[in-house]
Order: sequence, then structure tokens, then C-alpha cells
Amino acid sequence: MAELPVLQRLRKEAEAIRRELTIDLPRELERARAHGDLSENAEYAMAKQRQEFLRARLSNVELRIAELSRINLDSVPRDSVGLGSKVYLEDLEDGKVVEYEIVVPEEVDAAANRISLSSPLGKALLGKGAGDEIEVVTPRGKKEYIVRKLITIHELMAREAAAEANSSSQGDKKESSSE
Repeated sequence: MAELPVLQRLRKEAEAIRRELTIDLPRELERARAHGDLSENAEYAMAKQRQEFLRARLSNVELRIAELSRINLDSVPRDSVGLGSKVYLEDLEDGKVVEYEIVVPEEVDAAANRISLSSPLGKALLGKGAGDEIEVVTPRGKKEYIVRKLITIHELMAREAAAEANSSSQGDKKESSSE
């Protein structure tokens, strides 16, 4: 079953945290212990604080991985805006077209136009298709848009898979031609 792309990033983050907790931090703690009195050892105190922070972060990341793993991508619409969609919106006031991507909260990045489904714009877009008009109430007032183009997560994942297949077949061709 296909899964959300964010899961791979979260799994890498969890692995990096585990590595730091099991390899890097124990070394730091051992070095700090070698300095003597632990009650006044700033290095030791900082390493212990880092250890507590990382344990909490790992717990949060693992919980989020479990939650996101339960999302069935087959339930995400194939013909309207849903999680993972790229949407091209035309502002009906000034005619500018802006691309937005609908993402989970961990991936929100306003500068990159990566918005959450729970944002005002994300909520207004949910279930809309190409050609639909939407109205969004923002802190700056009411805005009206039209969905000019929609690419769902299913289309994006199919394109990615095709690109990977193409690049691996290109690699196979290069290997066979060099033999």
C-alpha cells in the first residue's frame, strides 16, 4: 500500500534520534563524567538535558508515524483537492496564479506555499476540483479564487514512480552499453 511521503522523512528523523541517543550521547556523557564532579559539570548537565529532549522528541515522532501510517491513501479523492494535492489558484481580484500544496502539519511551510488542510485556504479547497470557485476569509479580508489546475497525490505519486522507473531503466541502459 502506498504511503504519505512525509513518513519516510519522519522515519529518517527517528533513526537519527535513535543513533544520537544510543551512540553519540553516551559518548558525550562518558566524556563529561571523566571531568569529575557531576554536580557542577555543565557538559554533563547539557548532555542529560539533550538526552531528555531527544527521548521526548523520539516519542512524538514515533507517535506521529503511527498516526500517519493509518491514513489510507485510497480514501484520498482522485478528482478533487485532498491531502497531498497541488492546486493552482487564480486570484480573481488581480489574476495572479499561485501554486499551493496541501500537506500534513509537519510539512507546512508558508514561504513554499505548503499549507495544511486545517488552514482557512485548505478548508476552502477541500473537495474542490478544477474550475471551481472558492471564497476564503483571511485575516486580510475575503478573497476569491478559481482552481485553475489540480494535481492529486495519486497523480504525483504515479509521476514519481514513472520517473524512478525511467531513471533506473536509463541506468540499466548505461550499464549494458558500457559492458
